[in-house]
Amino acid sequence: MSRRLHDLLHAALLLALVALLAFFSTRWRAERDWSYAQRGSLSAQSAELLRTLDRPVRVVSYASQGGELRQAIADFVARYQRVKPDIALEFVDPDADPAAMRREGVRIDGELDLHYGERSERLKVLTEREFSNALLRLSRSHTRIAAFLIGDGERRADGAANADFGTFAALLAQQGVRSVPLALGSGARVPENTDLVVVADPRAALGVGAREALQSWLDGGGNLLWLTEPDSAADSAWLAQALSVRVLPGVAVDGAGAAQGLGDPSFVLITQYPAQATTRGFDLATLYPQASALGLLAGAAWDARPLLRTSAQSWTELGHIPKAGEVAAAIRYDADAGEIRGPLDLGFALSRLSPSPAKREQRAAVLGDADFLSNAYLGNGGNREFGQRLFNWLLADDALIEVPDRGAPDRSLDLSQRGLGTISVGFLVALPLLLLAAGGFIAWRRRRR
Repeated sequence: MSRRLHDLLHAALLLALVALLAFFSTRWRAERDWSYAQRGSLSAQSAELLRTLDRPVRVVSYASQGGELRQAIADFVARYQRVKPDIALEFVDPDADPAAMRREGVRIDGELDLHYGERSERLKVLTEREFSNALLRLSRSHTRIAAFLIGDGERRADGAANADFGTFAALLAQQGVRSVPLALGSGARVPENTDLVVVADPRAALGVGAREALQSWLDGGGNLLWLTEPDSAADSAWLAQALSVRVLPGVAVDGAGAAQGLGDPSFVLITQYPAQATTRGFDLATLYPQASALGLLAGAAWDARPLLRTSAQSWTELGHIPKAGEVAAAIRYDADAGEIRGPLDLGFALSRLSPSPAKREQRAAVLGDADFLSNAYLGNGGNREFGQRLFNWLLADDALIEVPDRGAPDRSLDLSQRGLGTISVGFLVALPLLLLAAGGFIAWRRRRR
């Protein structure tokens, strides 16, 4: 009887201990990351950023209900919520209302919208670096001014036409960048509170007043973005000279696009980018319809870094460009006609020591295509994300968080063909023979008994 009572008391005490542990686990939380280099936790840089955010963060994920994507996103955001509990995560099923998702510009399953205060930013790539840097940009309170030149047929930042930049300007506004029109007439100057001047594909030659104002802006250390198009009617040789670049004649065509399903050879698809601050860690494909190739002038006054580069199958086409539905084989590289074989540069990031004592560095960029940011093409691939990165760099808003590489050194196993063959023979031949021999030996021993 005493033995049974002892067992019952022991079981009751054990259950009571389990219940107490369960109760205390709901009141206190203790975690320990034993993974290599703490890969399961946030870096110290990200944790420090979260401690500086004084308002709640709302994360909206456009992820389908099927599959494991939602759980993966929830686990990722949970790492941030452990440091900042007022991060709220919401899921929206893009399959429930496809039309609404198209209006929102959602094209990839799992896209995220980050909301902080009155600002928001869209993410297509879910990594700690991208997520933390998006929060960093949203937390900056200073409103930047991007002035878009108007008056000579340029693309309008407030326009709704296919060629205009209205959609992109709205995205910039959500990140604290205000897009304003800028008309430069005789005697006019760029306002002092301007952070960036954008010259987007003028259709006519700029007047003398506009040219003098832009030259004065550059001479004073102002940042500038110039987007041009093939065979532009505008006389922009003076601007090219000021930026130490030249626009090559013709249209850049790239035969590599056919492998990606592009029917128009003048639509250049870029998937790999030269090393530069704007393109660091960027792995989305971008599309450039009817782009100009660019070159650098000798004795450049700027430190020029290529931004966009075509494949070796590209060249500058000086003849007829077939449209979609026409036979792409109708064009051929013709060295005798003066065409230049690729790789070709479609964009440059320019920097130099600023002439203004108020700034350390002056920045500019030249791209041979303006369509990639237009309302018609902004949603293609990573065009929007690349445009945002480019503006962040031009606005000197690139003091981003560098998340250290914490990958385990033994996550991959590299085998030679001989090693792979040895392992295959071992598992498919040697191991079955060994098991067969062991079974035969055991059977022989039993028969002898």
